[in-house]
Amino acid sequence: MEVKLRYRAREVTAADVAFIRRLIEEHPAASRRALSKLLSEAWNWRQANGALRDLVCRGLMLELHRSGLIALPAPRQVSRNNIVERGVFRPISIDPVPLRAELSEIRPLEFRQVRRTAEEKLFNFLIEEHHYLGYTRPVGEHLKYMIFAAGRPIACLAWCSAPRHLGPRDRFIGWSPEARRRNVRLIAYNTRFLIMPWIEVRHLASHILGHTARVISADWERLYAHPVHYLETFVDPSRFRGTCYRAANWVVLGRTTGRGHNAPTKKPRVAVKEILGYPLTKRFRELLGCAE
Repeated sequence: MEVKLRYRAREVTAADVAFIRRLIEEHPAASRRALSKLLSEAWNWRQANGALRDLVCRGLMLELHRSGLIALPAPRQVSRNNIVERGVFRPISIDPVPLRAELSEIRPLEFRQVRRTAEEKLFNFLIEEHHYLGYTRPVGEHLKYMIFAAGRPIACLAWCSAPRHLGPRDRFIGWSPEARRRNVRLIAYNTRFLIMPWIEVRHLASHILGHTARVISADWERLYAHPVHYLETFVDPSRFRGTCYRAANWVVLGRTTGRGHNAPTKKPRVAVKEILGYPLTKRFRELLGCAE
């Protein structure tokens, strides 16, 4: 069967394209959102927790539409653009009183997973206001942690689904292409780590990483019905040394190519970054579908 497109490791054949065309014809009044739900139901395309992957399905249909293989109805609303909307976060008042102390003086810290809670807006605002990369809305599975000392927010930590292909990581794990496609969802990627600029506490960052490593798998399973067994992140060596990750026993695996996500060419076009990884268990290779 002729393959028309590959999307998120799924091969879309000519028969699949014909099926989607019929689906659109049979539901002439349906919106793009409704069509994506209908298609994900027809294909039983679901997340590990049983929820429909209609957002991914919508992306697939848009790719087919742009390729001229199907004709979607006109969009009924304009999608919000995170980049354009940067800076429109509603200010949230917090107390920026400097804190200079030893870690032992402010413990125990309170770790809160704030995804899908009332505190998520505060997390988003703090990242946008104080992280050099700003806030970008995550796609796919993700968690957001806020860390408090005596009721005051002192740090934020964001995690999301991992990049689908990362050469140094895949070689370190020992993944075959099929095992990677099947189990990349079992990796969490640290996208943002912010210590508030008015906080000066030695060893705080590595302490936060260590604690998060102990709780993130259970938190992920509560929200998405599957655990994670491995953590990873990128560090820009032109800006940072990644000292806190090294102190928390993360392993430097190599560097990115600098081509970025879905690069159209093999030429570097973004900053080259160090890749660091942290297995959550000694059995991580077995749990990620690799032979020891």
